[in-house]
Amino acid sequence: MAREPITRGEEREEDRLLGSLRPRRLAEFIGQERVKQQLKLYIEAARSRGEPLDHILLHGPPGLGKTSLAQIVAAELGVGIKLTSGPVIERPGDLAALITNLNEGDVLFIDEIHRLRRNVEELLYPAMEDFKLDIVIGEGPNAQTLRIDVPRFTLIGATTRTGLLTSPLRDRFEVIFHLDFYSDEELTEIVRRGAQILGVEITPEGAYEIARRARGTPRVAHRLLKRVRDYAQVRGDGQIDRTLAREALEMLGVDEAGLDELDRLILRTIVEKFGGGPVGLETLAAALSEEKDTISEVYEPFLLKKGFIRRTPQGRVATPRAYEHLGLKPPASAPAHAPAKPLELLAEDAA
Repeated sequence: MAREPITRGEEREEDRLLGSLRPRRLAEFIGQERVKQQLKLYIEAARSRGEPLDHILLHGPPGLGKTSLAQIVAAELGVGIKLTSGPVIERPGDLAALITNLNEGDVLFIDEIHRLRRNVEELLYPAMEDFKLDIVIGEGPNAQTLRIDVPRFTLIGATTRTGLLTSPLRDRFEVIFHLDFYSDEELTEIVRRGAQILGVEITPEGAYEIARRARGTPRVAHRLLKRVRDYAQVRGDGQIDRTLAREALEMLGVDEAGLDELDRLILRTIVEKFGGGPVGLETLAAALSEEKDTISEVYEPFLLKKGFIRRTPQGRVATPRAYEHLGLKPPASAPAHAPAKPLELLAEDAA
């Protein structure tokens, strides 16, 4: 039976559960070397000038460390941080309250910033450019606009779908970073660090076994580590080695390629119900009884990266690699395997 898709609320709860595993400083953050080097430079420059850091946009698939980086930026600057998300800010007054309660130099982190309402987003423009808020007092012909000063702050926006950002908002971010999927070696180091924090004994081979099935994503690596830890405590002697990790991950339904049951169900649906494709996203979502955003944001980027599916103007197509992984023989008319799209295009495609 396919596991239930991870909702945004569940992701937030899991973030709290994994809070102890989050890196606190740039030196502790593993991976994303180019982003780290540039961030370190910008932070040092801002501190030396006594100015707030320029506004930053972080984009990429879920679970790659966007929230962690925002918290690290605040810690490195020695300032406070307020965390919120686009869907939570329903009215302009909600955003005004957040900004006016910031202290000088603080960080405001808005997750899923592409989901801001238009009237809320427009309030951000003068706040980001001039550190001022335009407050409308009254209604109708008697309405007046009052411009007030707000503390100089740094806005860090995070999104999985840059294509849904409006041009006026995107253009107001001076620094834009794309977060890539992590290598198996980076995830192995992340798993070993997590095991140390959790007090779990793990061998290098056990850490690598978890890492290589973690979908290139630290959040998934931490999730699998905690489940394998449970298995080791109940079925083993508490130590995680390669054999025990393999047994635990097989029990969880995570295969050698890192695909879980819903990944395989997506591939089977394309292959068996739609003849290998092409099939449109909405049709695929309806056939799976899943939200299309869950498929496009959570599952498709990894399937694209691994070369199991392709996107065409007509829809999603299963590659010969998908047939092979499912133990099926591709039809003679199956399209030749094409390499996965560059990672920087995945979030754009999701739109």
